[in-house]
Amino acid sequence: MKSQTLKSDALLLLTAIIWGFAFVAQRAGMAYVGPFLFNGVRFALGSFVLIPLILRNRKNQKYTKDHPKDASVKTVILGGGFAGLVLFIGASLQQVGIVYTTAGNAGFITGLYVVIVPILGLLWKQRPTIGTWVGAFLAATGLYFLSITGKFTISFGDLLELIGAFFWAGHVLILGWLSPRIDSLKLAFTQFAICSVLSLITAVLFEVISLQSLLQAAIPILYGGVLSVGIAYTLQVVAQQYAHPAHAAILLSLEAVFAAFGGWLLLGETLTLRGLFGCAIMLSGMLLSQLFEIYRKYEPKAPLPDSEPM
Repeated sequence: MKSQTLKSDALLLLTAIIWGFAFVAQRAGMAYVGPFLFNGVRFALGSFVLIPLILRNRKNQKYTKDHPKDASVKTVILGGGFAGLVLFIGASLQQVGIVYTTAGNAGFITGLYVVIVPILGLLWKQRPTIGTWVGAFLAATGLYFLSITGKFTISFGDLLELIGAFFWAGHVLILGWLSPRIDSLKLAFTQFAICSVLSLITAVLFEVISLQSLLQAAIPILYGGVLSVGIAYTLQVVAQQYAHPAHAAILLSLEAVFAAFGGWLLLGETLTLRGLFGCAIMLSGMLLSQLFEIYRKYEPKAPLPDSEPM
């Protein structure tokens, strides 16, 4: 059991590294292609990577009372289509925003979705815990030090990333509702495909497309599509079957740290002391928000008192 946990933790750490460095790939790709073309191609690649896994699952799947038959094609298309639409909006805001900000800023601001998710739960009459509110306060304070200037202005890129974080949070809530109803791989494939189609349509309408620019951006696109969208998603699904929730929360939150590290290592991006302080506070807020909820959910219950003799 301990060996399985270590393997899961290692896979989650690898997932966080891949996703963190994906921000670097996304920013590097903008030197050659537009944001919508980049997203269109990478999400298409990500969906293609999942096809062999879907076919393998279909071949090996045995239906039991505990594993009902797949949802109808209509349910998969409608549910995956809605998730894909929200994914398209969030990914578009992120990709356009990264043109105007650093990979590190994009990673940390996008990561705020983990704090926003439980707050949006108010719309479903879910009461956030005290840890959520404290985490949100810390995250907002960190955002101030990272992105807000002395004149109380925020850069265009950081603003887009912040708006996008709300859509990423909404996307998480949608997936949380759909996942018990639709096979996870089919849901992922459908939403990636829808996001790709919408991105490519937008690219055709508003961007200049050329084969040469695509070839020049091949490495960032391949990384963003095959590794970040296809492989890392699969690693996360596999790892979280056995990972401790607290371990998963901590390790996946490191995505933002690896985004900043990758930006420094590969793109020469730097953070001021104020920015580093803001990042540290934001990371603390993200972790507190998640870990408090996990502790509350998995807190050992007090044993029931022995029943009185009849």
